[in-house]
Amino acid sequence: MEERNDMEQKIEFSVTEQDAGKRLDVVLAEACPEYTRSYLQKLCKEQRVQADGKAAKSSYKCREGEQITLTVPAPKELEAGPEEMDLDVVYEDKDVILINKPKGMVVHPAAGHDTGTLVNGLLAHCRGELSGINGVLRPGIVHRIDKDTTGILIACKNDAAHQKIAAQLYEHSITRVYHAIVYGILKEDEGTVDAPIGRSPKDRKKMAVVQGGRRAVTHYKVLQRLKKGYTYIECRLETGRTHQIRVHMSSIGHPLLGDDVYGPKKQKYSLEGQCLHAKVLGFVHPGTSEYMEFETPLPQYFEELLVKLDH
Repeated sequence: MEERNDMEQKIEFSVTEQDAGKRLDVVLAEACPEYTRSYLQKLCKEQRVQADGKAAKSSYKCREGEQITLTVPAPKELEAGPEEMDLDVVYEDKDVILINKPKGMVVHPAAGHDTGTLVNGLLAHCRGELSGINGVLRPGIVHRIDKDTTGILIACKNDAAHQKIAAQLYEHSITRVYHAIVYGILKEDEGTVDAPIGRSPKDRKKMAVVQGGRRAVTHYKVLQRLKKGYTYIECRLETGRTHQIRVHMSSIGHPLLGDDVYGPKKQKYSLEGQCLHAKVLGFVHPGTSEYMEFETPLPQYFEELLVKLDH
């Protein structure tokens, strides 16, 4: 029987031998991959997690055979409200707005991120003048970049502009150039990864190169081979699948530095997420029909890292 969406949900499981001695929040994150670790820690704080019938903290060390009970509250209706933010506006007119997104900012509200998103900032900045095609949680949003990816993206202020930009994305006629630092030294000066991407059969929270996935094409070019064993590259997207550059570069043995999802779990440079910057965006303006192209500088952490890795 399917559980109704407006009811709280109970999840129960026993601690295995291999999980004995681990922190409760770690065990929960492995048992419930659909929830973020920070959300599970919040549920512990709200005493919604029990070990053998007693409320347990995130840091509680689990024992083999213990019965863990997690009570997940009914999902609340998400709403996007305006929030005053200091947005880095690259260009703006009555049809479109281009933003240079900082690291750590989520593009639109989702479970666990219902405030502080780019959409919240855009609603305040544009005083609600954003296209409504993608609904109340994603007004104006035609494409996204990941939370820890920096750089340029476009939002649309009306439905006519949204439809024209979305059509260019669908036809792959928008110019999107990213800069990244990857593990290892790339031998070829340039290359193309043409490999379909879909949901990973092993981990539903990840994407992967899979048969039957959607066609995905990334063109890459070496900008600099760094002395510490990394390569600074440019990636030009022909298609725009979720996590495309991260998945493609990992698939050829050169994951992005800092990407603990598709690359090594640990790296020695204290990075928050992948070293990836959306540098160039070019499109035909939906109002004037003129081609426009914008470029954003590399963020400071990226510039400093390039120096550090080449010494």
